[in-house]
Amino acid sequence: MASAALSEPQVLAHAKARLFPDPGEDEAYAVVDTQFAMDEWLADQRVPEAVRDRLAPFNHVRVGSGYPDLVGVRKLEDDLLAVDRVGDQPPLVAIEAKGYRGNDAVDVERGVVQAYDRLNEANAAYVAAPKAAISQSARTLARELNVGVLGVEDGGEVVPVEVPRVVGNHTSDDATAIRFQATAQGVADKSFGLNHPKNYLAYPLAVYHPGATDAILGERVVNAVDGARTGAAFLGLIEEKPHRVDLTPLGEEVVRFALDRYGSVDAALAEFENWQRSRKRFCDIAPEWGLLTRRVLWEYPATKLIVEELQTMHEDGEPEPSLVEFVTRLHRLHPTFTVELFLRGTDDVRSRVLDADGDLQVDELRDGNVYHSPTVFQLKAMLYHAGVLTERGSEPNRLDPETDTWALREPLDYSF
Repeated sequence: MASAALSEPQVLAHAKARLFPDPGEDEAYAVVDTQFAMDEWLADQRVPEAVRDRLAPFNHVRVGSGYPDLVGVRKLEDDLLAVDRVGDQPPLVAIEAKGYRGNDAVDVERGVVQAYDRLNEANAAYVAAPKAAISQSARTLARELNVGVLGVEDGGEVVPVEVPRVVGNHTSDDATAIRFQATAQGVADKSFGLNHPKNYLAYPLAVYHPGATDAILGERVVNAVDGARTGAAFLGLIEEKPHRVDLTPLGEEVVRFALDRYGSVDAALAEFENWQRSRKRFCDIAPEWGLLTRRVLWEYPATKLIVEELQTMHEDGEPEPSLVEFVTRLHRLHPTFTVELFLRGTDDVRSRVLDADGDLQVDELRDGNVYHSPTVFQLKAMLYHAGVLTERGSEPNRLDPETDTWALREPLDYSF
């Protein structure tokens, strides 16, 4: 492969593979700007499908003064960073890519300046470019501005040419959305597989029970033990570790609630058996557990966003927006979070729903299959059972986004 073949999409794909090698890694998540989702990069230069697959998922994320080519969160290896570190959280990373164009020119210094502009909100910023095109003057500028330089070899190997120090900074709404996806509560690849909150509330009780957790849960509550454990982790009730599961403070509070009401978690789980296969709203058949569900769901970051914006729409005379109307409104105010929360992360969906500038193609929102099931089905169903929303969720293949209503069961009226 000649150096001139290293276009910006290819440079970025190699850089992403180096800094974010495992899409399923815990506490890691990255998105690439929507301009790279297009079939063609230049007029006569198609982007290979394999390159787009490596770059996906796509989103248009503002960090600092603009939109970096890649934004991600991950604990990076020591050879990618200088020794300075800020806190224990994995850093928010921004990458600007530069590659060969028709005239064989690579403006690495411009990439350094662009990366530097991201340091208002990113913890570390890099420019990635063909190694042969990185000049000494570009390296000197990068050192002065605390920007990392990643040299991409012809065969795809990525070499850290300059390494940045990690810096602390403030975080915007867009950057917060990417950080959220990198946490145990993010909805990027997996989250809620079950649509009744009792299955998640029971998990900390089963952990506290002296019997075997999986056996107790499977017998008393639900056979889908793995799904219950995953959802309990996403709701912040448990923390999964390599060889054990620990209760979080919120999970411990669920156990205390059960002990106060029933005297033992065994007696509480016996009550859960009575709710198996029930189709009734949870807050109606078990009001106190419904209130606890409401408290737990309110700790989940997506709930706050959904409820606050539905309340605002109610005040603006839109008390029962459809899913299409809700997502369109939400995207105007919180574009990155909306895309990450509601839309599937596949190349096909993101490239259909978002144009190169990250704007919504509203017509595509009418197809239920573009939506993320854990949000429009499972999370919505749980909000229904908690008494927050008026309607259950629907699976994407059965979803009519133009009639699927998102409305608060108890909106506040400030007209008096």
